[in-house]
Amino acid sequence: MINLMICGIGGKMGKTLLSAAKDDKDINKIVGLDKFKNIKGVDVEVFDNYNDLPKDIDCVIDFSRPDALSGLLDYAKSNSISLVLATTGYSDEQLKLISQASKDIPIFCSGNMSLGVSVMCELVKLAANKLTEGFDIEIVEAHHNQKVDSPSGTAIMLAQSVNQGLPRPRHLTFGRHSTNSRREQNEIGMHSLRGGTVVGEHTVNFFGADETISIIHTAQSKTIFALGALKAAKFLITKQNGLYSMKELLSI
Repeated sequence: MINLMICGIGGKMGKTLLSAAKDDKDINKIVGLDKFKNIKGVDVEVFDNYNDLPKDIDCVIDFSRPDALSGLLDYAKSNSISLVLATTGYSDEQLKLISQASKDIPIFCSGNMSLGVSVMCELVKLAANKLTEGFDIEIVEAHHNQKVDSPSGTAIMLAQSVNQGLPRPRHLTFGRHSTNSRREQNEIGMHSLRGGTVVGEHTVNFFGADETISIIHTAQSKTIFALGALKAAKFLITKQNGLYSMKELLSI
């Protein structure tokens, strides 16, 4: 049984995770951390600073913002607590901090908590390996109009998977509004759409001569991310210090 703390419990994903955690028989206790203590729709105890949190927390799942990382790492390391990082938009420097902290505590970090997206990463890596010559690769992601980071963490994950499958990595081109030249063969195009209430859609296109292969993942609700994060938490509390991802969770 896990005593769980949800960081960012007042956000949309925090509330979705709370609902899923209540239905999970392996979750014993749930508390939240947020800048507001009284949150509509949240019926568990919420704290607004780390010092007041209970001492019996086993695992933290974070669905907040990248700027919360420093305090979160300090708290988790000081209390030897497993940490699931489900937030996107980390800088390279923050990713280094996460890697360093994983020497002291178990950390699970993924740009997308969907099990389906993890399988998609393997599929695009395989496709890239087989379609090495004569195919242009373009990644398009769409999200709701409240999403801050662009491109999405998932789009970056997919681009990394593509490059893992290629004999020579290609550089990323983020949009083409500032260029006035032909597309280069050694690039991966990255494009972001924002609008409405789109939960998340990612498409990796392989454009060849007279044929196109598109691999698509569509998230139809936020619940898939919450369920994936809970699965990650259960996986993580059995592990030694280190940095883990969906690759280890799914053994792929």
